[in-house]
Amino acid sequence: MLTIRPGVLVLTLSAFALAGSSCQNENSMSGPTTSGAMNVQITGLASTSDANITVTRADGVSQLVMTSETLSGLTPGLYTVTAQPVLTGQAVMVPTTGTQNATVVAAQTITVTVSYTMQSALSIRLVPVVPASAGLSQPIFLASPPGDMARLFIAERPGRIRIVQNGQLLATPFVDVSGRTSIDGERGLLSFAFHPQFAQTGLVFVHHTDAATGDIVVERFAVSTNPNVADPNSAIEVIRIAHRTASNHNGGTVAFGADGTFFLSTGDGGGGNERLANPQDVTILLGKMLRLDVSTLPYSIPADNPFGNEVWARGLRNPFRWAFDRAANRLYIADVGENTFEEVDAVAAGAAGVNYGWPIMEGTACFLTNPCTTPGLTLPVFEYDHTVGCAIIGGFAYRGNAIPDLQGRYFFSDYCAGFVRSFLLANGQATERVDWNVPSIGAVLSFGQDANGELYVLAADGNVYQIVKQ
Repeated sequence: MLTIRPGVLVLTLSAFALAGSSCQNENSMSGPTTSGAMNVQITGLASTSDANITVTRADGVSQLVMTSETLSGLTPGLYTVTAQPVLTGQAVMVPTTGTQNATVVAAQTITVTVSYTMQSALSIRLVPVVPASAGLSQPIFLASPPGDMARLFIAERPGRIRIVQNGQLLATPFVDVSGRTSIDGERGLLSFAFHPQFAQTGLVFVHHTDAATGDIVVERFAVSTNPNVADPNSAIEVIRIAHRTASNHNGGTVAFGADGTFFLSTGDGGGGNERLANPQDVTILLGKMLRLDVSTLPYSIPADNPFGNEVWARGLRNPFRWAFDRAANRLYIADVGENTFEEVDAVAAGAAGVNYGWPIMEGTACFLTNPCTTPGLTLPVFEYDHTVGCAIIGGFAYRGNAIPDLQGRYFFSDYCAGFVRSFLLANGQATERVDWNVPSIGAVLSFGQDANGELYVLAADGNVYQIVKQ
């Protein structure tokens, strides 16, 4: 049973794993302790900036250190203290000594100092690549086919996918389902995914909600003889999921995994305050990550799906934006919160059967009951409360070439706050939490990623921005 926020327990449990026995020797009159401590002092970084320091015991057990602190209860012996360069939002800071060895002695506290110095200035700005004057209506998703460096495909929530080619917005939509979808509530055209061999197959999978019923629908289209237009007569329905209770919490992202299977996120059915019990019921497809084999239609269920049906993971509220980070073999899910917390979950890309906790928990806090039972739940790696924003908009881990120092940083925003922030996942924890201090661009609907791995931010006012180095 848990009565305090389990996020507080993460560091404590990590420290315990690093520690050895702290029991006293009952045969000794003085009762000497068998453990020691290490005082890690960090200099050169502002108090608002995280360090990225790993303290590793000889047997490989490690702990992440982000601020000056004392690690107690450590098993005596040799430790390696490794410091990585970090970003602050204004600069790249590097440790003067990357690796140090330190010996922990029983009943003593040793001090290890890690000093950072500025290597170079680094800040970012948002540059419009499609201005609002171009006439995009609620741009909500952006992607490019694999290897296609010349085109950006941008989904408009009312039901069209538009192409920007060589900097120009083409007049004719690539796909148009505007007559079959609706923007009631949170509905509309939400995302799309190109087949991994799009250059050969010409297939694209479009995720939208049905105008008549509100159902979540994925359709497959094939490119026509014009490479910039999909054949409207080629549409084949891949999957339809009933979603008729409320117009919100539709999920919103489709993508292919590294193994070629097709993933789809679904919301819990909507309405708020978890009126529905869908997320924890593995026989229901709402509040889930789904995984399908769409190599032929109708789709089939991969043999290694954990519950024998379409469900890959459960316990999600409204995973509007999620993304694979292929370079790290990782999956990031930004799950929109209810009353208090917005969260980011991160697991290995191949992790099956994960339970992300909703509605047992919201973020790292108990939700339905307090205390709550948490065994078997995967807690988020990052969260913020509603004093910061109202609805997280997840992005991508940066894997472009234009700004090498951003490699591996996961970017996100908030629909209400309009900020651009990032963090780096290290040793299972979110460190280097950076607010890039770009001027708010109003309501953010989505991030995008092109074929080069460069990142974009899509605003409700019709502007599409690229993240570039200042």
